[in-house]
Amino acid sequence: MPDLLLELFSEEIPARMQAKAADDLRRMVTDKLVAEGLVYEGAKAFATPRRLALTVHGIPARQPDLKTERRGPKIGAADAAVQGFLKATGLTSLDEAKIQRDPKGDFYIALIEKPGRDAIDVLAEILPVIIRTFPWPKSMRWGARSGKPGSLSWVRPLHAITATFGPETEEPDIVKFSVDGIETGQTTYGHRFMAPAAISVRRFEDYEAKLKAAKVILDPQARKDIIFADAKELTFAQGFELVEDQVLLDEVSGLVEWPVVMMGSFEAEYLAIPDEVIRATIRNNQKCFVVKDPKTGKLTNKFVLTANIEAPDGGKTIVAGNERVIRPRLSDAKFFYETDLKTKLEDRLPKFAQIVFHEKLGTQAERIKRIERLAAEIAPLVGADVAKATRAAHLAKADLLTEVVGEFPEVQGLMGKYYALAQGEDASVAAACEEHYKPQGPADRVPTDPVSVAVALADKLDTLVGFWAIDEKPTGSKDPYALRRAALGVIRLITENGLRLSLMKMAASALAALSLKPADAQKLPSDLLAFFADRLKVQLREQGARHDLVDAVFALGGQDDLLMIVRRVEALGKFLESEDGKNLLAGIKRASNILGIEEKKDKRTFDGAPDAALYGLGEEKALAKAIGEVTAEASAAVAKEDFAAAMSAMAKLRPPVDAFFEKVRVNDDDAKVRENRLKLLNEIRSATRAVADFSKIQD
Repeated sequence: MPDLLLELFSEEIPARMQAKAADDLRRMVTDKLVAEGLVYEGAKAFATPRRLALTVHGIPARQPDLKTERRGPKIGAADAAVQGFLKATGLTSLDEAKIQRDPKGDFYIALIEKPGRDAIDVLAEILPVIIRTFPWPKSMRWGARSGKPGSLSWVRPLHAITATFGPETEEPDIVKFSVDGIETGQTTYGHRFMAPAAISVRRFEDYEAKLKAAKVILDPQARKDIIFADAKELTFAQGFELVEDQVLLDEVSGLVEWPVVMMGSFEAEYLAIPDEVIRATIRNNQKCFVVKDPKTGKLTNKFVLTANIEAPDGGKTIVAGNERVIRPRLSDAKFFYETDLKTKLEDRLPKFAQIVFHEKLGTQAERIKRIERLAAEIAPLVGADVAKATRAAHLAKADLLTEVVGEFPEVQGLMGKYYALAQGEDASVAAACEEHYKPQGPADRVPTDPVSVAVALADKLDTLVGFWAIDEKPTGSKDPYALRRAALGVIRLITENGLRLSLMKMAASALAALSLKPADAQKLPSDLLAFFADRLKVQLREQGARHDLVDAVFALGGQDDLLMIVRRVEALGKFLESEDGKNLLAGIKRASNILGIEEKKDKRTFDGAPDAALYGLGEEKALAKAIGEVTAEASAAVAKEDFAAAMSAMAKLRPPVDAFFEKVRVNDDDAKVRENRLKLLNEIRSATRAVADFSKIQD
């Protein structure tokens, strides 16, 4: 079966756009092929700084013929309807139509046969549309004609389009079309400097091999592997160790077509700057990797760069050029750092009074005061020293006004720690300056120092309660204030540190520091608790737990101790994996379903204790006795927070519930007996609510 080779050759594509562009090209072409009835075997897309390429193999040579039936008007319908039917279907007369008998009458049916087209003609039709509608985040127009720019919007000027199609055993054909005056062909170009001549290509294997010979590595992953392996080997050979950086590796691989790894150096005096600042300076400005001493773990005065050319002098000029640029950048960073050290963190705080955090939530200074108060309240609950937690909350945001953080925002918090230590603050206070932002994502580390935990909880709860109070909640995919991340941070801080805290009490404390209408203050806790419940479901689902079990526990109401919720969910999950758990769930569901039907039929509930005098069967008496015993046992276990024991108690209900449904007819002819048995079913439902609302659990 034929294969397609498509290449869009242009000026340099920004590295950050390449991966998505390659994926978009693959998706758009293959979606169109499938929509046209051309089901392919496989597809793969590639990107280099100057090209997007796609290979699709196993495409049928032709579309399948299509036969469809189209229903027309009834026999005897108005002439206008008949003529419209003939025109729409291409029939010359009704003699060419079939008649279909139907209970509603006899209808004309047209059999429409649409012969398939050659796949190359379909490609020539769909590819220019894809190119013209390609979803670049940013694009430009160029190529003025008659004083007007060209009609094509592309990320950078497009120079050539290669499009070939054909089976492996034959010479492929060119898929002929043009876009904004650019005609398709089978000519591409190698490396801009080392092999700029035109290259004639036939199919993908030939194309990839000829590009490699022309100093272009087509596959982005292959370029990453080369850079990473060569960088590790180069640093190891000199007794150092590469500081790995996957994000930087992704970016650098999109800047070169023929990666050549080299090592440069800078003056040792700059090692007085914190390692993270050195790394940010070299990474952000020159896209270079930093190197550390494996013995000490500290950075050395070396860096690794990736060139896009094999230089005649072995790269000496390239290395010297990078060193020449990095040196003044490090000099600036050193100046910023030393300048920052001259001003104490607390001396920067008055400036926050002029910086608005949010127009409805006041200034940064007001926010810092709220976090201080809340951290002081939380500190005893998490085992933190109140004075240290208050001091840490007081200083935690101060580094936002420093020169280094102004230049490198990614080191906020971290620089606060360095500056706090430099001015003699307690180690826990300094650590909290960095760690109060954590965790910033599902893979980020969770602080364990009690002072850090107190300040981190205070910071996140102030954010959540504040934006909740002014009705700036997340909607759909929009979450401009990262409230989902803040809620997940609170959940992880509590559960991973094994903390016993009431969410609503902490939220109420945060709420008290804000000026709100009484109505808003009353609405906030339940609203916010539901949001935490949703976030907890996401968290537990990622850990392999069932989200419906979270619903079953939250449905009991008044549950805002996250650690206990998680433990209850874990115990419930283990119980439902057992045979007793599965069968008891089925019995409880059956009882709930019967109750629901009968309550709807009678328009009433069957609350209240059953009358023991109306028990006519041993199974009723046994179930009633078991319910009484289990309720007491399970409630006592829950009170001790022994959820495993509570589940074991629930398991004792299984035999009498099974026996009841096997031997007892609930809807007895005697109305009083029926009502009594329905009350007994309600007792089952009530008893199991000691541990969870089983009606929320999916089968």
